[in-house]
This record gives sequence, structure tokens and C-alpha cells, in this order.
Amino acid sequence: MASSAKLNSISISVSDSDSDESAGRKGARFRRKRRDRRWRGKDELFRRALRRAMRWWPLLLFIPAISLLFFEASWLSVKPKVEVSSTPRLVRAEAGGNLNRVNPMTRVVNGVRVACLPIIPPEKIQHLEFPQSSEHDFNVKKVVYKSDPDLSESRGNTTMLPAYFGGTRFNLFTGNQTFYEREESFKVNETAVVHCGFYSEKGGFKLSDDDKKYMQDCQAVVSTCSFGGGDDLYQPIGMTKASLEKACYVAFWDEITLAAQKAEGSIIGDDHMIGKWRIVVVEDLPFSDQRLNGKIPKMLSHRLFPRARYSIWVDSKSQFRRDPLGVLEALLWRTNSVLAISEHGARSSIYDEGKAVVKKNKATPEEVELQLNQYRLDGMPDQKRFKGKKALAEASIIVREHTPSMNLLMCLWFNEVVRFTSRDQLSFPYVLHRLDVPGINMFPVCARKDLVNSMGHKRKVKPLVRSTT
Repeated sequence: MASSAKLNSISISVSDSDSDESAGRKGARFRRKRRDRRWRGKDELFRRALRRAMRWWPLLLFIPAISLLFFEASWLSVKPKVEVSSTPRLVRAEAGGNLNRVNPMTRVVNGVRVACLPIIPPEKIQHLEFPQSSEHDFNVKKVVYKSDPDLSESRGNTTMLPAYFGGTRFNLFTGNQTFYEREESFKVNETAVVHCGFYSEKGGFKLSDDDKKYMQDCQAVVSTCSFGGGDDLYQPIGMTKASLEKACYVAFWDEITLAAQKAEGSIIGDDHMIGKWRIVVVEDLPFSDQRLNGKIPKMLSHRLFPRARYSIWVDSKSQFRRDPLGVLEALLWRTNSVLAISEHGARSSIYDEGKAVVKKNKATPEEVELQLNQYRLDGMPDQKRFKGKKALAEASIIVREHTPSMNLLMCLWFNEVVRFTSRDQLSFPYVLHRLDVPGINMFPVCARKDLVNSMGHKRKVKPLVRSTT
């Protein structure tokens, strides 16, 4: 009891510091309460604003939409009209949406907007003359094409398969180039002997005598082709009178395209012309693969036009829209070049391009692997630049002089697309790397877009059906 009483009588003293600490804690609690009230007030204001926004949200969306609509209407009202050429329009107006667009393409260089393709004025083009050859110091002075016009299947040549026969794409048109002959063809000698199509008279790609005579008189040519009926014919625009007098425009068709174009209302005149184009109908095409047939006029123009000094190739999905003499001056003569071809717009390496070809189902993985493995064995590097330019080209437009070096390069390129895949972007850098010919002008993508109006393919290409008997 005594002890209990003593415990109950113990007094606990509180120091000043303890009192101050306790008071401080109370003050702190009091201050926190006051701060919470302010935040609650702000939250309440936010909730009120949100409730009002939810109530009037249709109006808040409607006002910007109306403003945007008025802006678009005012922009359309002042948009300049597209200049339309007086050239006859022989295709439907809705085809591609940009037919006859002639305004020049521009790009920004060092903060200044310049023309993608600086072509001299028409009055200067009128007085242009073909210059002397731009051939650089290159050992090849003459190209001899391997051929056997008397070739017969009865001769027992088991290495030579008839045209359209399965198992290989070499045939009576191409000749049967061996790997040894392929390697020898890349060796630069004063006289080059090479397979270059038209190996046998029985090889196909038959032309009429009238067409042959017309083509022999062309000194400069703009050519295109459509085999299998996949594309319409687009009239060239932007040319001067001088170019119409000095350049031929030749479109190669097969019977399938002829029928398809007749159905579209494009009828060949008695003079073999449709508008500016001379229509050359080819019979007995050498390959079942229409893409491969299209490589003949694309790469072998020097064989089809034996007296031509210059040629411009344009894919059939495009409308050529520049003066050909002005293009030759801008891309060849001004730059002292013998070949002008566009840089690829998406990729820079053939090995990256191989992956894209497989991904887009433009060739089988086995075909691409076989080709690229051979190029690796031949020492082709995985380079993205070649002499300061992209190593990969886009070959829808080819501008060239028919010199011995260019004729050889085109023959080698054609043999590669016959041996491997038809994707010529894969083989061009390889041929260029191995031959190392000077005078190549790889022009930028925007210049390619200035040269043509891209219309796209119109129909699915119909393949050839050939009998193997």
C-alpha cells in the first residue's frame, strides 16, 4: 500500500523544451490542416470547371471543326490550277490522278529552295546539238556479241535448251553463258566478247521489217514497254519542237497489251503511231516471265537501236514529262557522264534490298539467297556508299550514251538478271562494282520525281503460257 501510495504521489515535471516541442507539433498539425483546406478549395474549383466542360463539350469540339473547315475552303479557293498539256490524252483522266502535271519539283539545299533537275530554258534547247562522245579513258573500245544464227536443236548441243523450256532461264535468245564465260566477261580488254541477247534467230523477240527500219534511223530514243497488259500508255509532255525532230518515242507491246489497249480505246494508226509513240508489237517473246521480257528493251536498247547515240528508258507506269534533249544536257553532257540513274529512295545496300525483296514476295528466298551468296563469294562488300553516292540504284529511269563501256555494262547487267532474279536493283551495284566504269551519274530521288509523273500499274500482268513440246 505504501509503495502504491508513493507511486501515485510521483510528480512529473515538464521542461520548457518539452513544452515548446509539444506546442510546435500542435502548430505543425494546425498548419497542415490549413494547407489541406487550401488544396481542397483548389480541387473544388477544378471539379467545377470539369463539370462545366462536360456540360458544354459538344460546343468546344464544334468551334475548332468549323474553323478548320473554313481554313480548308479558303485554301482550296486560291490553289493554282495545274497546267495541262495540249498533247492528246489517250488514257482516262482519272488514271493516277496526276496526268500532265508539269510544275517543276524543288528541294531545299542549305536553306535555299532549288530545282531538283535544273534544265536549261526551251529557247536554248532549240539550239542544242549532240556533242562528241563523252567516253572516258576506259580500255574497252569495241564490244562483240556472241551469236549463232545457224543454231539448231538437232545439232545435239545438250547444254542449249529451247526457249520456254523449264529448268533454266537461259535459252536460244540469251545463249547458254557458263560461269567461266561470266567471269571472263568482267575482264576489261580492248575488245570485249560477251553474250548480250539475240543469240539465235530462233530465239524470239521478233520485230517487223517496218519497225526495224524505223528503229535504225533513231539517233536518240525515249523508250518504254508494257508486256502482259499491265499498264496504259501515257503520252510524253514537256518536249520542244527540236526534240520531236531529233528523238524517237518507241513503246514496245506484246499481243496481250495490244488487246488490252484496244479494249481501252487506244487504237494504233496506219502510221504505227498513238500520239507521239511509235508502237512496236513484239512477237514470240523469249521468256515466260514477263518481267524478264521487259528487261530486253530496258537494258539492250543499243541492240534494238543500233545507230542511236543516246537513249532514255522510262518504266511503263510513268509519264515522261521533260524535254529529252534537256535531260541529256542536264544529266549527261553537263556532268561529263555516260550513264545517269537514280539513287534508291528507301535503301542503300543490296543485302538490305534482298531482305526487302523476299519480304514483299517479289522473289523466293531461295533465289535471293543463291544470288547474294554468289555475290559474297565474288567479294561484293556490304557497302552503303559507292564513290560518294548511294550504292543502291532505282532503275525506273535510265539515261545513257551508247558507248562501248555502257553497252558492255548493260550486257553484263542483262546476263545477271537472266542468271539470277529479275530484280535488277540487286544486280546493278554488283556489275558496277566489278566493272568499275567511270562516268556514272547517280542523281537524287527528287530529280527522278521531276522527270516523270508516276501513275502506278493499272492491271495485273498476264503471264505467257508456252508449250514445252
